[in-house]
Amino acid sequence: MCCGVVREDPEGKQPFVAVVGGGLAGCECALTLACAGCHVMLFEQKPGARSPAHTSDCLAELVCSNSLRSNELTSGVGLLKAEMRELGSQCMAVADACAVPAGKALAVDRELFSVTITAKIAAHPRIARIERCVASLDDPVLTEARAVVVAAGPLASEGIAASLAEITGSEHCYFYDAVAPIVWTHSLDMGVVFRASRYGVENGETSGQGDYLNCPMTREEYEIFYHALIAARKTKSHSFETIKHFEGCMPVEALAERGPRTLTFGPLKPVGFIDPRTGLRPWAVLQLRAETADSATCNLVGCQTRLVQSEQARVFRLVPGMSKAEFVRYGSMHRNTYVNAPVVLQADLSLRARPRVFLAGQIAGVEGYVESAACGLWLGLLLAARRGLTLPPPESALGALLTHLQRPAKQFQPSNAHFGLMPELDEKARKKDRRFLYAARARKAFAAWLAAAAHSNSAIILR
Repeated sequence: MCCGVVREDPEGKQPFVAVVGGGLAGCECALTLACAGCHVMLFEQKPGARSPAHTSDCLAELVCSNSLRSNELTSGVGLLKAEMRELGSQCMAVADACAVPAGKALAVDRELFSVTITAKIAAHPRIARIERCVASLDDPVLTEARAVVVAAGPLASEGIAASLAEITGSEHCYFYDAVAPIVWTHSLDMGVVFRASRYGVENGETSGQGDYLNCPMTREEYEIFYHALIAARKTKSHSFETIKHFEGCMPVEALAERGPRTLTFGPLKPVGFIDPRTGLRPWAVLQLRAETADSATCNLVGCQTRLVQSEQARVFRLVPGMSKAEFVRYGSMHRNTYVNAPVVLQADLSLRARPRVFLAGQIAGVEGYVESAACGLWLGLLLAARRGLTLPPPESALGALLTHLQRPAKQFQPSNAHFGLMPELDEKARKKDRRFLYAARARKAFAAWLAAAAHSNSAIILR
């Protein structure tokens, strides 16, 4: 089944770009190209096949409501979002329209976000959605395209992964990623659970009552939970696979193994909260964040896990307020595949061994939904440009992220957008002031680049 059409002229088919993968990177790239006047064939294996992390037949599926993370300009990912909005990002426009309360974060109604992106793809006359799995980059249809963008995500099919490995002549690096459980809000004990944001309204609370639900724990309650978590059964990996976690998305049990206080200084830290029942700060706090606009379901913040499902139910129900928690989705773990970008990719994200093929998103070596969408947006702009686009400056969030993909490393690792990817500040500053200085410099550098890019590429709408 195809949604949308590819227009034809009297001399035959219009030249088109093939985009493989209907996640955020692929959808952002396809929409950017189509809005710039290019014809696109978007290949997506759903609904015929799904990866282990996906449950919906829609495009641009997110694993949790807070997948898009901070909206603050004093964070790398917040800066990246601002730059994407200025470049006309379709994903950011939809995310802003589907936002749910989450303090300073951009959390969205996941289902509405995905449905809206899917509808935009289906309605665009220059996009044809092809619902089948692409088994190889030598697929006959792909060979007819003027360019191929592989945005298959970190869970690329075995065929695509094998095809990439054959073309690049090297083995893929990989790490394991985990997602957190989701529970029904009505199943929580609201006599124990209280609503508040850390430090209250000073921390960006939007509702006036707190955007998060919080499960407070005494020291004894935490220790019971902690020891159960440490002892719980975990899903097994294949004997030939070595588990390597991405530091920014460690399973909660892996963090716990580092020491009994690791969680209380990490995802379960109680700082900034007072238990209304006691008037005291708890020993630990497990936070829950709304998954939908009506807050019917909640995500266990920072509790991504690879525990087996029965153990997840047993262990998390030990948390005060969650003794009768009903699970909408259990946490899971999956393998994320990516290439050694500095070795196999050119600066324009094309494969050195096959320059007509480009990579976008996490498979290219960026980490996170926002970063993946930004990568797809950049490739869409680049392929649609009348004249070559220069890279955004490395002082900007997008420029720093793209530069990371070119920076040689002994063991290349995917990265989120953060200030550490940017050049060091020229001036000395107190630690608490540095993020403001990085952000101010980034905004200035990006604005200058954007003005120059818009002037030299009239074929692209850079807003």
